[in-house]
Amino acid sequence: MLVIIYGINYCMSETQKITAHVPLESLRRAQAATGKGITETVRLGLDLLASARAAEELRRLRGKVRLDLDLAELRRDRR
Repeated sequence: MLVIIYGINYCMSETQKITAHVPLESLRRAQAATGKGITETVRLGLDLLASARAAEELRRLRGKVRLDLDLAELRRDRR
């Protein structure tokens, strides 16, 4: 079974059941923020953490990668 939420693939054959001890108030606040159940809240939290790490790595590259782009050409290409 494949489920796609916010562009993220969840394949049931690639999951791992875990037991985690978390502060109840933290879990309640997270669930209130997501409006989802425990499993989906944990999945979203893990995805958010991974995304934040990727964004930090991209920020570290700022100014270090030279791109040869013509902005006017890119804008013409969008039309």
